[in-house]
Amino acid sequence: MSDAPSVNRDVEYGVVGSTPLLLDVYDRSISDDADRERAAIVLVHGGGWFRGDKSKELSLATKLVDAGYIVFAPNYREAPDATFPASRDDVQAAAKWALASDWSFDRSKLAFFGGSAGGNLVVEASMATGRPAVSWSGMFDLLGIVEATDDLPATPTSQDLNALKSADINQTGPNDAFLRWTILNEVGGDRSLLEAASTTRHVSAQGGPVFLANSLHEFVPVSDARAMQEALSNVGIATTLQLIPGTHHAEGYLSAAIGPSLAFLEGVFSA
Repeated sequence: MSDAPSVNRDVEYGVVGSTPLLLDVYDRSISDDADRERAAIVLVHGGGWFRGDKSKELSLATKLVDAGYIVFAPNYREAPDATFPASRDDVQAAAKWALASDWSFDRSKLAFFGGSAGGNLVVEASMATGRPAVSWSGMFDLLGIVEATDDLPATPTSQDLNALKSADINQTGPNDAFLRWTILNEVGGDRSLLEAASTTRHVSAQGGPVFLANSLHEFVPVSDARAMQEALSNVGIATTLQLIPGTHHAEGYLSAAIGPSLAFLEGVFSA
């Protein structure tokens, strides 16, 4: 077993008002030459845009470091205190900070990786930067999901998301009332923002290649992942979609998705 990566915690990558924006850096230095040639990943936590923390990404970050990457795991502003597009802007600011930092890696090789709300944010970042993204159970057509659930109340979860590991959150299948709640909470209840917040509806041909994963019967409807792949493909963006049996959500299916995800990243960085 390889040594655990070094972790530099709470590195400031920006400030909004008086609030510092912080990230963790997971690193395992090999040699000056090898470090300069490695790729970097911006690893974005989930939590419905309203909960979650970079500290929960230790397990996945370690797997990525074991695969040869340096990993930047940012926190970002969350709803309801900060609504769309704050989280989107913060993730992209973290990537800009990493590229301008003194950390050693190949600046032509940076990708985004995230699950759930993080899966949404990494595809947004990919379209903005042209960099690759790996998205597990991202939510994309937010307007479409809300319109399809207009006969339901918007109901917060009874799960203690702060206490749960990332891999244990939302593992029991569909919960459309809570999904609706997370989306409306992210836009502060302002439905006029849903169009702009719906990734599927503003795909860009300038984006990077995207790997999507989704379980067939999970919290995020598989139709949303399929529509995202179709929208990207329609503008010429290369995509891979892995559909996984069962109800697992995001890091809940880590063991099934990590191999294909790493193979995708290896392929785009060696092309």
